[in-house]
Amino acid sequence: MKDQYMKREETLRWQVDGSFEKLQNSGAFERDGETSVFIRTSKAIVDTLAKHWTTTRADTSFTGDPPYTVAVEFQRPITLNSSHAFDDQRSTFHSADFSLADTLQSPLLYFVVLKLLLKCSNEIHHSSVFTSPVLLMDCLHLFLLFTFTFACSSTISTRADLPGTWELVLADAGISSMHTAVTRFNTVVLLDRTNIGPSRKMLGRGRCRLDRNDRALKRDCYAHSAILDLQTNQIRPLMILTDTWCSSGQILADGTVLQTGGDLDGYKKIRKFSPCEANGLCDWVELDDVELVNGRWYGTDQILPDGSVIILGGKGANTVEYYPPRNGAVSFPFLADVEDKQMDNLYPYVHLLPNGHLFIFANDKAVMYDYETNKIAREYPPLDGGPRNYPSAGSSAMLALEGDFATAVIVVCGGAQFGAFIQRSTDTPAHGSCGRIIATSADPTWEMEDMPFGRIMGDMVMLPTGDVLIINGAQAGTQGFEMASNPCLFPVLYRPTQPAGLRFMTLNPGTIPRMYHSTANLLPDGRVLIAGSNPHYFYKFNAEFPTELRIEAFSPEYLSSDRANLRPVIEEIPETVRYGEAFDVFVTVPLPVVGILEVNLGNAPFATHSFQQGQRLVKITVTPSVPDANGRYRVGCTAPPNGAVAPPGYYMAFVVNQGVPSVARWVHLIA
Repeated sequence: MKDQYMKREETLRWQVDGSFEKLQNSGAFERDGETSVFIRTSKAIVDTLAKHWTTTRADTSFTGDPPYTVAVEFQRPITLNSSHAFDDQRSTFHSADFSLADTLQSPLLYFVVLKLLLKCSNEIHHSSVFTSPVLLMDCLHLFLLFTFTFACSSTISTRADLPGTWELVLADAGISSMHTAVTRFNTVVLLDRTNIGPSRKMLGRGRCRLDRNDRALKRDCYAHSAILDLQTNQIRPLMILTDTWCSSGQILADGTVLQTGGDLDGYKKIRKFSPCEANGLCDWVELDDVELVNGRWYGTDQILPDGSVIILGGKGANTVEYYPPRNGAVSFPFLADVEDKQMDNLYPYVHLLPNGHLFIFANDKAVMYDYETNKIAREYPPLDGGPRNYPSAGSSAMLALEGDFATAVIVVCGGAQFGAFIQRSTDTPAHGSCGRIIATSADPTWEMEDMPFGRIMGDMVMLPTGDVLIINGAQAGTQGFEMASNPCLFPVLYRPTQPAGLRFMTLNPGTIPRMYHSTANLLPDGRVLIAGSNPHYFYKFNAEFPTELRIEAFSPEYLSSDRANLRPVIEEIPETVRYGEAFDVFVTVPLPVVGILEVNLGNAPFATHSFQQGQRLVKITVTPSVPDANGRYRVGCTAPPNGAVAPPGYYMAFVVNQGVPSVARWVHLIA
């Protein structure tokens, strides 16, 4: 038996070497951007295949001694390129179909395939094109060998081997954050709601909120907001006076957190938090001289090119208004037109387009809105797959703006099945579909894709690289108190530049369910802060999905230790830049830079209810850099041209080297 295995392994080695030589002669390992065509395509396909094994979409059985039998059933096609795909929607591959399948468990096979990949990664030539279907099949042979090894290995297939890492930032924040925002002082505003009874954090210093109409505590000495210091992970309680349940917010041009609406006594309130250093005493201020024209519960805020904020929607509020106020509220019939018997028009997705108009999505429809004239400039085709907004629990993001900034691409992902909210169904499977549309195109259409999982209540976080992290949520049910089940613990990375069918990559799962009322926010160091989850009306700790007071951080793969030598360090950058201004950024990098250093500006959105209100990433124009005598690289930059591309305000400026971002420095962008 041993001789038989050795003979098969020798045959495998011969096949691998033969395929490798053929691919090498074709130019498959020559440089094409940051990596070779083979490595980039291989990683994408391995990621796509691997997600099926890590999400229970595959039936794998290991019985007896080696050799093992492996059956993998793919639920949807895996596309290599536009002309070459697995066409059968339900293709079943058995290990018996591969002559060398008996050796899948062999350490030597694992060594040979890893050696192949290492060999590929060491090939550095000039760019070439890799399109031959014959060569793709040779490549696919190697991909399948590697992925079947991955599937059968008891060590490689463990969760810890998926990209990304988790850490516990704080074991008990005292409050469960329903709304979260990062400030330019590297602190994080955590905000829950009042009328929930005691939190686990006292206000202190003799402070109490007196409200005879409060449903739980007429004299409330507990904190319902707090500030987190990212340097020390210490919490300082903040005092909020009126109810912020399901409210909205935005970061103003001067860095102030604007907070609007809520429930009960907070329905028409406008609040501000002017951030300060972590050791300061800044706190919430409720405005006495102005309030909302229409009460806003489940509304959306979006900063505009001039720094003002449009406030729109909310339950029973099919209007728009502004802060600072402009002539009251204006009717916005679109929101009424898309409302159905379970609403599905709350927390509308709003994105400021680079042409100055707004992309507004509600239920399954979208329009381009000219707020200056209060007219619909364009109606988009409906998105297939049913409703996506509250309570149907999808999410949305606008992809990074770059180049001439004329093109804006919107992605809408996930959501509940229609009727789940009305029926209070906790086990109705969530949608796994995503729609992607070029909102600025002359003839926009939705391009449909499927996530690895159905997901509701997922947060879509723009990473410094331009990729989108989809995190939090559940795989069944709908938004609402105690109306979801089957937590979706696996984050997913959406890579916009990959071909359709290869854009999603499953990441390392967390262990803490983040259900209704959870949040996710990008931090200046590139991590993503995860907070909240309270699917109950009050705080409840003895439930299947208890009120969650722990705060975590998820580190994407770009923060892994094996990429530390690629991570830039910003040595100098202006604190303030004007639109269109040329400026320099000086950075150091442990290893010599290969390719172009990117400088990307990411703002701090207001995260609530699975939508990052105001979220934006702008890849600004840069010139190639060379090191000076001290090893520093000077990157020549040009600031965004106007407020439609990047509204005024504070931005996290990241320098990105081969997909690895620096720790950001805050830059104030002004007119």
